[in-house]
Amino acid sequence: MKYGIAIFPSKKLQDVANSYRKRYDSHYSLIPPHVTIKEAFESEEEDLPELLEEMRSVASETSPFTMEVYKFGSFHPVTNTIYMKVRENDTLTTLRERLNSGKLEHHYDYQFVPHITIGQQLDNDECSDVFGRLKMESVNHEELVDRFSLLYQLDNNTWTVYETFRLGKGE
Repeated sequence: MKYGIAIFPSKKLQDVANSYRKRYDSHYSLIPPHVTIKEAFESEEEDLPELLEEMRSVASETSPFTMEVYKFGSFHPVTNTIYMKVRENDTLTTLRERLNSGKLEHHYDYQFVPHITIGQQLDNDECSDVFGRLKMESVNHEELVDRFSLLYQLDNNTWTVYETFRLGKGE
């Protein structure tokens, strides 16, 4: 089965992201706005209890943190993706590293750029036009992150939450 790990922002921020996603994101109907912490990975069901235990351990050892979304960005010319950029911070970076090591080990060929996708699979002109307008704007949103979620992909390619993990000891 295919799994992934993500942080879902507040409804307020999801509403802002969705105002763009309904028009520009081909995955709008497959998953709500999110920050990907661990890309999609395959795992057998019998391995899941061990992976869940690892995620619970990481969650209990990670303090809640402030996530700041501050501007729009684009991965063009690598991909025609537009996103809301999340300011990097040590807790978020460490959380991602821990959820991609040990039993959850995965190596990436690219640098981690925390973001919330608002547009993807756009043609070159549309990507350039939309990003050209958005890069003049700022987002200026901060919120407390106190959980992350393990997701799994259904047969129709939608993603749904398997389990949510609260950050911090005894919370």
